[in-house]
Amino acid sequence: MGKFVLKGVRLFVGGADLTGNTNKVELSSEVEVKDATAFNPASPTEVWQEVLAGLASTKASGAGQWEAADPSRVDDASWAGLGGVGAWTACPAGAAVGDVAWLTRMMQGSYQLGGAVGEVAPWSADWSGSWPLSRGQVLHPPGTARTATGTGTARQLGALLDTGALYVTLHVLSAAGITPSITVVVESDDTVGFGSPTTRATFTAATARGGQAVKVAGPVTDDWWRVRWTISGTTPSFLFVAAAGIGPA
Repeated sequence: MGKFVLKGVRLFVGGADLTGNTNKVELSSEVEVKDATAFNPASPTEVWQEVLAGLASTKASGAGQWEAADPSRVDDASWAGLGGVGAWTACPAGAAVGDVAWLTRMMQGSYQLGGAVGEVAPWSADWSGSWPLSRGQVLHPPGTARTATGTGTARQLGALLDTGALYVTLHVLSAAGITPSITVVVESDDTVGFGSPTTRATFTAATARGGQAVKVAGPVTDDWWRVRWTISGTTPSFLFVAAAGIGPA
């Protein structure tokens, strides 16, 4: 992926796609630098600073145009999520399978709205990560409606060491029909054809808009991953996006 201008970044928080209400997204991850310097008896006049990695943290902020009166709108989603921890995913405009994605579980710590007279009503929010930040790929696109049981496209994300884990986010953006239900599972295999898939994690069955995140702990020698979903109900239809990335356990 080459250079690009930020014109259409996708932002998914819980069960909301905030893309159409957002004109700014910033994501940062850092590790505390801890001084571990000690006296050097072998060469007391040549002491170099020694540092160790402390606690890691992730923070994100977003801003845009305020809208309300629907669970998909930023005001409804932000009030419902304030103080809570949920799935958070950002990716490029297309949000196509294989696109790079940044994902984690975030706590929404602040939400601001309102501004000066005559201006487009703004909003802004801040989130703090409660999981490691993962850089991975989109496993299922948000614009493809699913009405029956199926499987997603396999992606070669890599194997998991015993010190690593796969983190997966699921954002159910809409649910229609009579008593609709969708259960999404995470599968792995050692070949792209998934001749003998292994279920690694199962999301809670979803019957309405919402977000979830699951963790698959290593070691896992399989390096191909995908999502599979089971849908039930009368004339059910779901829009959802899923992303996965490998990070520290």
